[in-house]
Amino acid sequence: MYDMIIIGAGPAGLTAAIYARRAEKKVLVLEGTTYGGQIIKTMKIDNYPGMPGVSGPDFAKALYMQATSLGAEIEFENVIKTERAGESFKVTTEDDEYEAKSLIIATGTKYRTLGLEYEKELEGRGVSYCATCDGAFYKDKTVVVEGGGNTALYDAEYLAGICKKVYLIHRRNEFRGDKALLERVSGLSNVEIITPAAIGGLLVFAEKMRFLGVWLKETDGETGKVVSDENVREIKAAGLFVAIGSEPNSEIFSGLVDRDERGYIIATEDCKTSHPGVFVAGDVRTSGLKQIVTATADGANAASKAIDFLNSL
Repeated sequence: MYDMIIIGAGPAGLTAAIYARRAEKKVLVLEGTTYGGQIIKTMKIDNYPGMPGVSGPDFAKALYMQATSLGAEIEFENVIKTERAGESFKVTTEDDEYEAKSLIIATGTKYRTLGLEYEKELEGRGVSYCATCDGAFYKDKTVVVEGGGNTALYDAEYLAGICKKVYLIHRRNEFRGDKALLERVSGLSNVEIITPAAIGGLLVFAEKMRFLGVWLKETDGETGKVVSDENVREIKAAGLFVAIGSEPNSEIFSGLVDRDERGYIIATEDCKTSHPGVFVAGDVRTSGLKQIVTATADGANAASKAIDFLNSL
């Protein structure tokens, strides 16, 4: 029996583990892939206080080493079910079952996809969801970015410094991103902004599963909805960067805690969920700003409240 099971080993989950171990609680962290979450795909972090320019992998490794050196147990297993089991909680993975007196959910988010034919097959082979991770592979080539928020604008700006040509596609007339950022991107000579339009299909040499470019469809500039099934423009490109947002990894918790209409776990600012003994930290919870600094703050806060809960039992 553990005092606390933390699901997710990103910045929020590992910070929670550090705080829990410093309070001498018996802690298990469960992670389905690798520690660090999405930050391991970030080449350089410039906005974390006191650590300018640190790489995502280095930052993640430092958190992991700190948590494990304090005695946190970390198992790389995919969680498939969480439920109440009497006075405790049972967490089922693909390999085992674990019990704890409290839970912290820190599962983060996943990239949204366009849902196009061949998109999954071409991931990492022409289709990417992380410009800073994969941009260098497209040096001096033509690429396409789809999205209308800050991520898409940052991606276009970053890629413009590497690539020969960048097409930025957005399905609405107006971008959601910061005005100053949009002005910078609009002023770049090798960036062409196309609105309103949406990527309606991928150009693919199917026999060799090779990405060749995209088809564009006409959209309504106000609603963003596709207005015709006809392809209106073909763009030949070496790569596509999809930057249309993220969605929470929260499906397996739907029967345990309340979620909002988008699937984010509803919580107070002290990270308490609708179920006593269950706390949430990081991007998976309802919050405004979703950054590394807010994730680590959430991790500390969730662990602190979970410790209070355990001490009250």
